[in-house]
Amino acid sequence: MAKPYFKIPVYLVFFISFLFSCNEEAQNPPNVLFILVDDLGYADLGFSGSPFHETPNIDQLASQSFQFTHGYSGSRVCSPARATIMTGQFTASHGITDWIGAKTGTDWRSHQRHDPMLPADYQHQLSAEATSLAEAFKQNGYRTFFAGKWHLGDEGSYPEDHGFDANVAGWDKGSPAGGFFSPYNNPKITDGPDGENLTIRLANEVADFMNSSKEEPFFAFLSFYAVHAPVQTSKERWEKYRDKAESMGIQETGFEMGEKLPYRTVQDNPNYAGLVASVDDAVGIVLERLRTLGLEENTIVVFTSDNGGVVAGDAFATTNLFVKGGKGHHWEGGIRVPYLIKVPGKTKGQSLDFPVVGADFYPTLLDLIGGKVDPTQTIEGMSLKPLLEGESSPERPIFWHYPHYGNQGGVPSAMVRLGDWKLIRYFEDGQEKLYNIPQDPFEEEEVSEQNPRIHSRLSDLLTNYLKEKAVSLPVPDPEFDQKLYNERLQEMEQVLMPRLEKQRLEFLSKDWQPNPDWWGSMPQD
Repeated sequence: MAKPYFKIPVYLVFFISFLFSCNEEAQNPPNVLFILVDDLGYADLGFSGSPFHETPNIDQLASQSFQFTHGYSGSRVCSPARATIMTGQFTASHGITDWIGAKTGTDWRSHQRHDPMLPADYQHQLSAEATSLAEAFKQNGYRTFFAGKWHLGDEGSYPEDHGFDANVAGWDKGSPAGGFFSPYNNPKITDGPDGENLTIRLANEVADFMNSSKEEPFFAFLSFYAVHAPVQTSKERWEKYRDKAESMGIQETGFEMGEKLPYRTVQDNPNYAGLVASVDDAVGIVLERLRTLGLEENTIVVFTSDNGGVVAGDAFATTNLFVKGGKGHHWEGGIRVPYLIKVPGKTKGQSLDFPVVGADFYPTLLDLIGGKVDPTQTIEGMSLKPLLEGESSPERPIFWHYPHYGNQGGVPSAMVRLGDWKLIRYFEDGQEKLYNIPQDPFEEEEVSEQNPRIHSRLSDLLTNYLKEKAVSLPVPDPEFDQKLYNERLQEMEQVLMPRLEKQRLEFLSKDWQPNPDWWGSMPQD
């Protein structure tokens, strides 16, 4: 005869399961994977309209993410934008207003660019007093990991000095000292086998960290050196994209003269396309590891770039297609970037046109994990969580301060965007120009005269903000020579631009190669 047993009511079973589920959820706050690409342009990706580059993994991520079509970096160049992400502050507040290492004052004359002003000084490392994003995550019980480009200070101001438990490859350099293939010439990463790809190596380092941390919440920051110069790829990738460019029809010209330098006008650089593809492969590696570890549904993923694509200067690598200018410029192409946030359980693949900026990541991510912001940290970004939940948010001003000349032809200026409107103030002559960005993304029609009240409001906002922050400003160079300045502009158009056109066609010729081992990707026996 069977022994009687106590039968638990069905409703009680469900209730107990619910309690365990809630408890498990409470013990497992979401992980965060932050992916930052260097110099990746607004239109360099398949989902954002590139006709030439192929990025299936990033496109898939975009289809599952909130896509901010008016997403901005904190600056037109790298170090200030990275400091903005790490502090939640605009450049005028954290003080890193140019890439660390850029010359200022009379030292600027050594470049022989004969500019009218001497650039202002700036902070040369991330403040030790600031609570970095990594430190904020540690305060909320997270393991933290950094891999890739840092460029926020020298020894004593490396990632491990600002809240990261581990650091692979992050130091003071802003580009890969040994190129994109091992040996890397980087003291913060061990060399792999000769020819190992740095971009893939960094992804594997992050993937391994996630594997070792799968039982506890983590904040992993994958900061690629790509797609910054030097622009290098493998022979196979070059062949693929060279053939693609030919099939699309190689245009006779690929450059036009900008304000100070030639601007690239076409996406047909097979080496750059191969470098973009390596980033896409690397993104695929870390996303696949999240899936195999069973962490995909409990991990927030951010994907963005530190500034716009390089249209002029550096490697003249790309064009931003749908907006004007590129890295180093005050135009949209210098600051408009891919800006994706994937939040498990929330709307997938939704486009939002609310203007957002790199400073918003700090409060948004802490809000999404239910964390707290250190009360001593000044935050200028806003949490985007209400927008991600379908609510509206009031307009707020976004400020940029860049009292410098850029290697890409940019000039000293400050800017503010409020709603649809963007005001640019030029420090060389004090001029201000107003644009309606949704209607005029190429910033061709200056509309101050038609909108005097808006112009006045934005001008006052910018003036008061810069005054409140007591910003450093450029000063006129008493040795400025207009004749030498004009001669340099003429040289850029008559000498440099033809040379760039010639190089562009060389990259697309069937027998081109950079050197026998393709930048070290094919080690010789």
